[in-house]
Amino acid sequence: MRLGLNLGYWGGGDNHVNLALAKEADRLGYAVVWAAEAYGSDAPTVLAWVAAQTERVDVGSAVMQIPARTPAATAMTAATLDSLSGGRFRLGLGVSGPQVSEGWHGVRFDHPLARTREYVDIVRLALSRQRLAYEGEHWRLPLPDGPGKALQLTVHQARPSIPVYLASIGPRNLELTGEIADGWLGIFYAPEHAAGSLDLIRAGREKAGATMDGFDVVPTVPVSVGADLEACAEPVRAYSALYLGGMGSRQQNFYNALAVRMGFGDAARAVQDLFLDRKYREAAAAVPLEFVDRTALIGPPERIRDRLHAYAESGVTTLSVAAHAGSLEDRVAALRTVAEALDAAGLAS
Repeated sequence: MRLGLNLGYWGGGDNHVNLALAKEADRLGYAVVWAAEAYGSDAPTVLAWVAAQTERVDVGSAVMQIPARTPAATAMTAATLDSLSGGRFRLGLGVSGPQVSEGWHGVRFDHPLARTREYVDIVRLALSRQRLAYEGEHWRLPLPDGPGKALQLTVHQARPSIPVYLASIGPRNLELTGEIADGWLGIFYAPEHAAGSLDLIRAGREKAGATMDGFDVVPTVPVSVGADLEACAEPVRAYSALYLGGMGSRQQNFYNALAVRMGFGDAARAVQDLFLDRKYREAAAAVPLEFVDRTALIGPPERIRDRLHAYAESGVTTLSVAAHAGSLEDRVAALRTVAEALDAAGLAS
């Protein structure tokens, strides 16, 4: 099992902290540093900044939003980042949600599976440097009955193929991820509940005539190190409440639905009700310790070391940690603790 670092969203006034963490991950031998985007900082600019100031670690988008760019624009960005970084870019994609897709990007959140399939097809076709001609239900290139022509990408990426990851939660999207992607970006991953998700991904791999060999399973896992479990859980509770309660509407929240499938239905509903009523502290307090413990690495180093075995045995190939809490020194120490725990557990690859 390899390690990654998820920096989350950029631009909260802690840019120097995120860059220091990325440099430390590079020094410690982490495999990849991921950056996200919603409706603030964009991922590609952040990744170019990180790649320019690191040496070995890969940089990946977790995620670049599908509604934010045409697939051809995404291919241009991917090729440019891969070239500038010397072959260190990983392309993570996601459909976002209806509130961001329609409210921020002005793109209807309809047929997300079909759109994702065509989007990935076009990105890969463009990166292959063939002339871009595509006939799909949602995308037609060039446009018919106009002056457009089938063009060829002029940028050469550093590698023949850039790995494509999909962020997915729902059953059908998980199967699609296995079918068309090189890796999966997961969230709220609990080893005890992973079989259902990985079975769907495996079914997608089988549909494509492939196996799980070489497929990268990459959950983001918050880490909080300390002797007191309750104290370690506190900053993770706030993160969990934001997603379970605020990422989406009462009618459609993919993260909340995931928590329900994991057996936390009553707590998920309570967290959402409190969060949507703007009772943010109460929403965080309503996140059960059991949910945090299953989906995060909390506690002293030896407990984290033992927990890493569960992640590896469940099928994780790259575990991306998110060190949200504490000072820069605390967060750097957390990255070191996880790296040392992986070595001590004999799981490093």
